[in-house]
Amino acid sequence: MNLFSIGTFIFFTLLVAFLSWKLTKDENLESNTGYFLGGRSLSGVVIAGSLLLTNLSTEQLVGMNGQAFNGGLSVVAWEVTSGLTLVFMALYFLPRYLKSGFTTIPEFLEERYDKGTRNVVAILFLISLGVIFLPVVLYSGGIALNSLLSVKDIFNVSEGTALIITIWGIGIIGGIYAVFGGLKAVAVSDTLNGVGLILGGILIPILGFFKMGDGNVIKGIENIFIEFPEKINVIGTSNSPVPFSTIFTGIILINTFYWCTNQSIVQRAFGAKSLKEGQKGVLYAGILKIFVPIILAVPGLIALSLYSSEISHPDMAYPLLVNKLLPKPLIGFFGAVLFGAVLSSFNSALNSASTLFCLNIYKPIFNSNIKDKDLVKVGKIFGVILGLSSILVAPYIANAPDGLFAFMKKFMGFFNVPTLVIVLVGFFSKRIPPIAAKISLFVFMTIYGVTQFVYKINIHFLHLLGILFVLCVAIMIIIGKLFPMKTEYKQTIKNNISFEPWKYANSFSGVTVVFLVYFYVLFSHYGIIGIPKEEIFSKFIYITLIFTAISLVTFKMLLPPKKVDTEEIKELKRETN
Repeated sequence: MNLFSIGTFIFFTLLVAFLSWKLTKDENLESNTGYFLGGRSLSGVVIAGSLLLTNLSTEQLVGMNGQAFNGGLSVVAWEVTSGLTLVFMALYFLPRYLKSGFTTIPEFLEERYDKGTRNVVAILFLISLGVIFLPVVLYSGGIALNSLLSVKDIFNVSEGTALIITIWGIGIIGGIYAVFGGLKAVAVSDTLNGVGLILGGILIPILGFFKMGDGNVIKGIENIFIEFPEKINVIGTSNSPVPFSTIFTGIILINTFYWCTNQSIVQRAFGAKSLKEGQKGVLYAGILKIFVPIILAVPGLIALSLYSSEISHPDMAYPLLVNKLLPKPLIGFFGAVLFGAVLSSFNSALNSASTLFCLNIYKPIFNSNIKDKDLVKVGKIFGVILGLSSILVAPYIANAPDGLFAFMKKFMGFFNVPTLVIVLVGFFSKRIPPIAAKISLFVFMTIYGVTQFVYKINIHFLHLLGILFVLCVAIMIIIGKLFPMKTEYKQTIKNNISFEPWKYANSFSGVTVVFLVYFYVLFSHYGIIGIPKEEIFSKFIYITLIFTAISLVTFKMLLPPKKVDTEEIKELKRETN
């Protein structure tokens, strides 16, 4: 990497840091809500940007493109169905969370069940963040930046040493954001980096198609349809990395957990200035998630077409493609954008982990009378310790046999779906007792662990998650019938923000679902897969027009009824009389 690239990398990285500081320097970071929830002042645009970039990081860019390189576009099910689960969040979960002013998911579980359930789930969240998610983010960011910025050449060290240097750099800088800036700084830097990541991310497939088509992007797109028709089929086959049937079992459950109950994600929406702004942010993110496969999966197929002989491991597909395609003057800029994406996921998770530890473990168990200022200090210390431990664990992710994305999803199955079980049952029931939640967690984790790592069974782990979900819900309902709580649960209302919903929430949700169906129809044998190339464009236009009309009708049908003002009502009464 030349001096110009190094200079642009440093410039854009420092620019985002300066702007984040400038926009948040007057925030009160010594209070509970100021540090952990951005003072409950986040707008819809900031929430959407933070949600997207917290999710859209190098573990996605590297991991999902690696799976697409290996097995085709069926992997996009993780992204596309997120649109539906974000609709769940906006319409059902978020109003309930905001009314009680929760800062963390375990707070809801304490109110609904008891302190023991809160403690167990808080510890599970911290384990999943510290042992799996944070190290995966650091490792994926390390291999991406190491390849793009040629760190080994800059420091004249081996590939392994360069990876460790990069991981430490990400960890230290990300920790500074999260530990000393609080949620508002994290969210603002997310939004700023998100603009660059989307622009840079879209540029990579454009340059790839340009090269595949010998200077003609349209021809390059046609070539990939001709070269890999089955890999572009998003429905895939039973042998695909993500079989279509798993959408209706494990994928929808994991995505519902991720977008509706995962602390590092929902904490952004908890910081909304109103329900209206929270719903806007969540739904903006939901409709954009349907289109992010352009960034997260298509480059993997381009890498397969152009450089398959040079790629020894699927996780190297995206970093190598970026290095090969990106003009040298832009490498520094995109390196800064990728760096920002890694920092986003890392510091977001670190901030959430500190929030969980302080509010659900340290304060209620060890020091219930602690002042907010001192609690924030505890959070900073815990964030430093967790960040350092994640840095030490991260290099060992290289030993994951199925690639880092599959590794992360499989191991997170221990924590995500069982947590979703007890949250959902808590929402829908009033008398199921705390012991039911604890038994459900124990049964789920025990059976899942044994069948995945001791006595393996011939069933996809995503289907297994669906089966265990149904089993554990049934267990909780049975226990609730046999040993119901004496006092019915009633949600408390503590938050003082506006609870007026966004008037377009239902309409926007309906259009999101229509776009989801459109995506699956278009990139399947019902759409433009497997047909002669001269028919692709006309079929694309035909399907797009049909679904555009359906979207417009859906939007109109789901609009709230028009309010009639008082004067109109009076006039109607006079005419009637």
